[in-house]
Amino acid sequence: MKFTPFAIDGPCLVDIEPRSDDRGLFARTFCEDEFEAQGLPSRMVQTNISVNHLAGTLRGMHMQLEPHGEAKLVRAVRGAIWDVVVDLREGSPTYLQHVGAELTDQNRRALFVPVGFAHGYQALTDDAEVLYQVSAAYAPGFERGYRHDDPAFGIAWPLGVSSISDKDAAWPLVGEGR
Repeated sequence: MKFTPFAIDGPCLVDIEPRSDDRGLFARTFCEDEFEAQGLPSRMVQTNISVNHLAGTLRGMHMQLEPHGEAKLVRAVRGAIWDVVVDLREGSPTYLQHVGAELTDQNRRALFVPVGFAHGYQALTDDAEVLYQVSAAYAPGFERGYRHDDPAFGIAWPLGVSSISDKDAAWPLVGEGR
């Protein structure tokens, strides 16, 4: 696997290193040893899948607070998404800054989301399917979320929002707290 960091410390793109032959390809999408060598969490306790029927569907911005903070490894296994993380680590020099990447079933990239970052994505295609591994089990009392259109984040989503849950639409702005 190849790990490419962003200007914000923590998140990174994870590219596979495919081995191809006349049958197709083979590649590791996760390796505990390689994640540990990069200083990334290597314990993933849950794998989730989401299917997004319409291009423009938006999910986010979600996170869990400590002691149940979760890191995520997110990958589009069908279609394409625009995946975004926002640094919400108090005292971080990049607090409230975000980075994003296009993840597709063709580029086979994954985005590593560290603990302390809010995460969200927008489906760029109909029937986009997303697989993500998480380092901590869901803990409802520690769940937090923030509006995808929070001006403090300044995220330029590529499409208009075609679908969003009532819960995601009702998250507060980051300055409003909880």
